[in-house]
Amino acid sequence: MAAVTPSPDVSPVSAATTNGHFPHDQFCLNLAALPDTSNFVLKTALKSPHLALDSPISPNGLYSPSNGILNGPAFKKRPRNMSQSSTERDLSGDKPPLSAGAAPAATNGADSRQTTNPKKRPSTDTIDYPRRRATIACEICRSRKSRCDGSRPKCRLCTELNAECVYREPGIKLDAGDKLILERLNRIEGLLQTNIMSQTANINLGTTHSPTASNSTNEEMLARSTSNVSSHIGMVPMGLGTWSSTTGNISTMPKYHTTPALHLLQWPMIRDLVSRPYDPQVLLQLEMAREPLHFGASQSVDLSNTAGYVHAYFERVNVWYACVNPHNWTSYYRTALSHGFREGPESCVVLLVLALGAASSAGSISQQPPDKDPPGLSYFAAAWALLPSLMTRNTVLSAQCHILASAYLFYIVRPLEAWNLLTSTSMKLQLLLSAPGRLPSHSKELGERVYWNTLLFERYARDLLAELDLPHSGIVQFEESVGLPGGFEDEGEEAVGKDELWYFLAEIALRRLLNRVSHLIYTKTNAQTSTATLEPLVAELDYQLAQWYEGLPAPVRFPHSKVPLSNPVQTVLRLRYFACRTIIFRPYILAVLNDESAAMDPTVQENCTKCLEACVRQLEHISAHHAGHLPYLWQGALSIVSQTLLVMGATMSPSLSALLPPPHQMDVIIEEVVYEIERFAHLAPSLRLSAEILREAEERRQMFLRSAGLKV
Repeated sequence: MAAVTPSPDVSPVSAATTNGHFPHDQFCLNLAALPDTSNFVLKTALKSPHLALDSPISPNGLYSPSNGILNGPAFKKRPRNMSQSSTERDLSGDKPPLSAGAAPAATNGADSRQTTNPKKRPSTDTIDYPRRRATIACEICRSRKSRCDGSRPKCRLCTELNAECVYREPGIKLDAGDKLILERLNRIEGLLQTNIMSQTANINLGTTHSPTASNSTNEEMLARSTSNVSSHIGMVPMGLGTWSSTTGNISTMPKYHTTPALHLLQWPMIRDLVSRPYDPQVLLQLEMAREPLHFGASQSVDLSNTAGYVHAYFERVNVWYACVNPHNWTSYYRTALSHGFREGPESCVVLLVLALGAASSAGSISQQPPDKDPPGLSYFAAAWALLPSLMTRNTVLSAQCHILASAYLFYIVRPLEAWNLLTSTSMKLQLLLSAPGRLPSHSKELGERVYWNTLLFERYARDLLAELDLPHSGIVQFEESVGLPGGFEDEGEEAVGKDELWYFLAEIALRRLLNRVSHLIYTKTNAQTSTATLEPLVAELDYQLAQWYEGLPAPVRFPHSKVPLSNPVQTVLRLRYFACRTIIFRPYILAVLNDESAAMDPTVQENCTKCLEACVRQLEHISAHHAGHLPYLWQGALSIVSQTLLVMGATMSPSLSALLPPPHQMDVIIEEVVYEIERFAHLAPSLRLSAEILREAEERRQMFLRSAGLKV
């Protein structure tokens, strides 16, 4: 196959390739060609290594081999069954047929005349018998890019390797966008599997130390080792969705983990900052004992400013959730108006959009008078009255209503009520997705977006499952079969706003990475892992985070500088980036707090510096968090509490304090953070307790520094 010459406009990630080919270990979340800022035209811009190496396979034929980007018409959905790469079809034994009337291309400048083979019969006597080939390849053959003979129960290669032979279930088809997230992060799985094998069969991990090591090295080593250790661990790495039940999917939030904020109160030094121990479950208990929502009987809906609130929604809210179609909004509104906004899912959607639009117009709820109703509450109360009639409807529209209602509940800092609605949404989606044909084709795009919203709430390491230890809903089982958003179809009506997917796609990838961090580092079985063992995993995770950043498109790529940003999406993504980096390197802070001599190790000191630097970057301009208060105030506040406790403990360590800014500067930063959290305290009992913990911790920290002679 001829080498593909990289385009001069290729992204930094693509520029690292050789002859236009992507290295097998490269993280491939490339969003660099998403809509430009002038016309917001959506293009499917996720890059696949298979597309870079093979002929065009786009259903619309608009594939540019110079940069590996699959570009489609604006806001046109891609057929899911046509998006498999030619590499995957080759692995399964199916090659794309030539189009009718097409002749093979001439080679070496020769004409198209074909040389007759005397051993072959004339073409007039030739019968095109179907060739025998495997219709599907097993996961081992897919990972090794080998031709599979399709034998059951084991193919020839798996028989030779004595490996478990697993075939993908029929009907599960992954498009290029899905494969980016599901396949290009599999190097972390290889590292985890290697770690498990090393504990079982004493395999040396030295070959996987470098974060840029080739993934093929891991796969070959694991394949060679399978015959020796598979009987002990009962599994081999075969991609997401094929891990044995003993390990689970490492891209989902683990059931038991140590990332929540209150877990830091068990750390050395930090536990001395509070006068009594706190059970991590106390936040959940406080939210469960909270007074239920009450809506006054005099709530009335004012429809005089609907146009302004609709505009505000599509400008400032839909970017976070991307679950309302701007192309069919007018028809929704007409239907709701014909029902007097008193019945039907369309009425509920319209009222919730007005509620969220009013909320976004007023700014952060932390700045609203506590003695007044939250902005948009009258619209939400009217929508809330319609929700019981939608509880028993198993439709995408009813699920959409639940997502939007959850979004408003997060805005008014009601996390437990939001979780209850999300579980109902999850059940509806699982019913719709559990069998082909249950999800109508015209609702497919909306169903996918509602699905990802539901899953994102469950998967972010600072969201519900992490902080409140709530049970999983089971919706993650459909992750491999649900496609990524591809753009709403233009239904012939004038769009009332933009359909932006930049943030939504970037958040899907980042939250997936955060959950891998929780699996690899913070599960209770890995909590006591030594820093030497963690080193290759931490290096790999940091490498993947850097690749995520490089793949961001220019309109949402944030600068690493300390300059405040006016773009709320860039601001939130920058805070997410530093939060993820803090969590990746946090175990090294614990190692030093346990033993000051650990800081003598240059690697430990370097990683502690990275952690503390990322931590301070989240706290130094605390008001920047207001940019994400509409969707993330509660989650963001608990993340701030976690980072502040970490920094407080570091200031009390001689080795770690030397890595921080000057003490007087840290005092100012911490005091501003404590004051900010105290301003949120009235919004939720869990935040009130968090503010009390921080205030007590700061007072005791100051006392410790003075008694230790570290405070002038």
